[in-house]
Amino acid sequence: MFTILKKTMLILALCVVGTLNAQRLEIIGAGATFPYPLYSKMFDEYSRSFGSRVNYQAIGSGGGINQLVARTIDFGGTDALVSAEVETRTGDTILHIPTCLGAVVITYNLQLPGNVKLKFTSDVIADIFLGTIKNWNDDRIKELNPGVNMPNRPITVVYRSDGSGTTNIFTEYLEKTNQSWATSVGSGTAVRWPVGIGAQGNPGVAASVNQTPGAIGYVELIYALSNDMPYGDVRNKAGNYITPTIESVSIAANVDIPADTKVSLTDTESEFGYPLSSFTWILLFTEQNYNNRSIEQAQATINLVRWMITDGQTFASALHYAPLPEAAKQRGLTLLQNVKYNGNALQ
Repeated sequence: MFTILKKTMLILALCVVGTLNAQRLEIIGAGATFPYPLYSKMFDEYSRSFGSRVNYQAIGSGGGINQLVARTIDFGGTDALVSAEVETRTGDTILHIPTCLGAVVITYNLQLPGNVKLKFTSDVIADIFLGTIKNWNDDRIKELNPGVNMPNRPITVVYRSDGSGTTNIFTEYLEKTNQSWATSVGSGTAVRWPVGIGAQGNPGVAASVNQTPGAIGYVELIYALSNDMPYGDVRNKAGNYITPTIESVSIAANVDIPADTKVSLTDTESEFGYPLSSFTWILLFTEQNYNNRSIEQAQATINLVRWMITDGQTFASALHYAPLPEAAKQRGLTLLQNVKYNGNALQ
């Protein structure tokens, strides 16, 4: 009887040690700055509730993709889809798990009376960032904003200098809607900018615009709000000037979500959808056994991502991100069922 009791106590002790080790795991991620304010909140709450610490470096989507491909992190963060060529090079399938939706906004540094909100079209945005429109009192800007006393001030363009999903969303939108942009600049996480000054990350662009009178840039909505910066309404495909909000971003996402969740929302067909909306994704390899990662590390990563797209969604709206539509959440949960360790499905 005493021997049986000792064995039982040993098993219980091992279980406790295993649980404590799981709780002490550090999950490593890197990538997009676009969702970082939300991720920071999510990861803090997850650590408080479940013990696992999440170390996420907001280095831009390009950096997140590169580090995942190099298999130096547990997960990547991106607002730009991984290309088929890059995925093929890795020898594995990279799963795109949507975590929320956000808006890229056109923010500017002008002391306009009455906190006037400017209106923009894709052609005017493109020509500003191409350097064709050089001054804030240009007739084309004034025509879109009758009654606004536009200052006679040069425009300073601020763009992302790092590989960026935010840049991908912005340039993809312009490529879809403006022929001059499509033929001269194109789209991607990094492009050759005709004019302007570069800044690192969404925080860097927000700071540069804030510090430069007459500047214009593009950032995720929360960065403009948190810095008390003005941002404009953008005319969508239906001809409506749309303010970027949780509601208008959600409307833009009213589309069929493919099984792999790889869908673009820019230049939305939705009548009242904001045209610079996008999902942002967590990237995972299907096979989780790489770089001597333990099965416990792999399972902890999957547990985190599953929580992010279910219970973690409660934190999205307060930080001005749109929570996942039910269809996108279900697609994400289905994709997580494909994750394996040594070819065996994880829980």
